[in-house]
Amino acid sequence: MSSPPQLWDGVVRRLAADLPAFTIDAWVHPLTAEVGESGLTLTCPSAFHCDRLRDRFLARIRECARAEAGEPVGVELRVADATSAASAEPEKDGRDRAGSRSNAVLPTSRERRGPARAQPAQRPVQRSFPYTFDSFVVGPCNALAREASYAIARGNQANLNLLYLTSDIGLGKTHLARAIVGELASNGDRQVRYASAESFTNEFMTAIRGKSMEQFKQRYRRDCELLVLEDVPFLASKTATQLELFHTITHLLDVGRCVVLTGNSLPRDVPGMDPRLASQMTAGLVAEIEVPDAQVRREILRSKAARGGVGLPDGCLDLLVERARGNVRDLEGVLIQLVSSASLLKRSIDLDLTEAALRKLDQGRAHARRMDPRRVIDVVAAFFRTTPEALAARSRRRDVLVPRQLAMYLCRRFTNASAAEVAAQFGRNHTAVANAERVVARSILERAPLRYQVEALCQRLEELEHPPAS
Repeated sequence: MSSPPQLWDGVVRRLAADLPAFTIDAWVHPLTAEVGESGLTLTCPSAFHCDRLRDRFLARIRECARAEAGEPVGVELRVADATSAASAEPEKDGRDRAGSRSNAVLPTSRERRGPARAQPAQRPVQRSFPYTFDSFVVGPCNALAREASYAIARGNQANLNLLYLTSDIGLGKTHLARAIVGELASNGDRQVRYASAESFTNEFMTAIRGKSMEQFKQRYRRDCELLVLEDVPFLASKTATQLELFHTITHLLDVGRCVVLTGNSLPRDVPGMDPRLASQMTAGLVAEIEVPDAQVRREILRSKAARGGVGLPDGCLDLLVERARGNVRDLEGVLIQLVSSASLLKRSIDLDLTEAALRKLDQGRAHARRMDPRRVIDVVAAFFRTTPEALAARSRRRDVLVPRQLAMYLCRRFTNASAAEVAAQFGRNHTAVANAERVVARSILERAPLRYQVEALCQRLEELEHPPAS
């Protein structure tokens, strides 16, 4: 029998001649191969990977191994030790994949210059804030917001020190807020504090209980040159937190610092918002982001497809622009449907496939889904061989975080539950659900294995929703 590297390398070459490149990348390259007396043993990174490989590719792998070795070769599949895999990067999962804005705070420059042990947490800033001004598609609907955000980041508008970005969900205010932070983090010349309103509230309450208000004020006032605070409507009816934020913003503006705020509505339209704080937050420049027009939709679709390595024929792009309307997440949803269909069916993207994807999307919108969120969570938990209670835990290990985000994403698509109602199932805030939707939608385009997982889960949920006639 050939030596292990020669045998497996030959098998991979034969598979690559028959299968698309993205399939090889997703299902073959992650395997670890060993050759023993019993034949070829392939170690898979997860149980799901193992099941899918067995169902779809094992027979072909055996054929290639036999052709390469010149004799029958036994091929066994096994799953890598999940414990060692999970422990290999516990800190990375907590930092780099900590998508929820409710817990994401960018350390200040002074903290970055702190003890050596704190340094590893600072370097992945670009991964925690992957949004850039270059990747933000500009049009009449968002030009003012983009230019104002860029001016804040570059510090080239001395009279612009308070910016409020407002839009409906999914139109780009978080992209701009994080682009500001990313721009400043890359330069490292200004002390930046990035947080969600929920995170600000939690820190404030912890400081009160722990009698550490001086440290809190040090972080958000004296050590802060730019404060970026997202989802400010979350502060509704939180009287003490609103008062603290009012004094924090007042201090920052008085000493010539900058403040950027975001919200899906203006503060004065939020019930339970203190009128004085509402007036203060909109005393600077208010930049509203509107629903993208056809030209911007075209550029968004083209840009997102290109970043995912997908080429869209002009005719298909025209059809998507005409039929797919709404916010940026809606456009991502249409593109994900099309890309997933093409990859699973092993077809190139054409007008027929585009039309079918749009038709399926339209049918999904027309059919009001009535599934209970708890049922969706049960399906996801069973799929990943865990429990709903484990998904709701506070762990940020990857083997918990990813299934939790997928469960939130699918709850929003297979039920009529609002983001707040879905969040309640996990003991979290609606911002965590919005973040999970955004992270999963982006990852589906960029990561083939996750795309297959979503497709398999959708198939199971659709079978539950529409059981076959007996």
